[in-house]
Amino acid sequence: MTRITARPLTREAFAEFGDVIDMGGDNHYPINGGKAERYHDLATAEAAGPNARVLISMVRGTPYELPLKLTMVERHPFGSQAFIPLSPRPFLVVVCHDGKEGPGEPHAFITAPGQGINYPRNLWHGVLTPLGEAQDFLIVDRGGDGSNLEEFHFSHAYEIHLP
Repeated sequence: MTRITARPLTREAFAEFGDVIDMGGDNHYPINGGKAERYHDLATAEAAGPNARVLISMVRGTPYELPLKLTMVERHPFGSQAFIPLSPRPFLVVVCHDGKEGPGEPHAFITAPGQGINYPRNLWHGVLTPLGEAQDFLIVDRGGDGSNLEEFHFSHAYEIHLP
C-alpha cells in the first residue's frame, strides 16, 4: 500500500486541480448598504452535454475511518462539482491528474475550517470525506441527460494519512 500524507489546502497548492472556495482573495466588496461583504466569482460551475443545467443540492456526509484506504476515484465528464461545507469543520480532499491508463498518483489535502472546493470537469477525485463527525455540504454540480459519472478502481490501495 502506498502512503500519502494530506497537506493543507491553499489556493496555490490546489490551483492545478480546481478552485478553493472560501472568503479569501482580493475579489470582494461591500453590498446591501455595507451590511454584507460579497466574495465574488470564487469558482466556475460547468454544465455541458444534452439538456445540461446547474444543480444546487445538499448532502450529509459520514466520516470515514483514518487512515483512509483509497481504492477508487471518480470524475464527471459533463460538469464541475463543488462541495461547500455548511459548518466550520475541515474535510479531506483527494485528487489525481490523468495518467496513461487512468488516474495518476493521488494528492491529498485537508481543508481549513470553512473552505470548500470546486472540481472542474474530468478531474479524478475521491469521494466526499468529512473528518471526525457527520457534516453537511452544499453541492453545485451538473444535471441533465447522459451519464456524468466515471469510476476508476486502483489495482492497489493508497493509504491517506493526516499530517
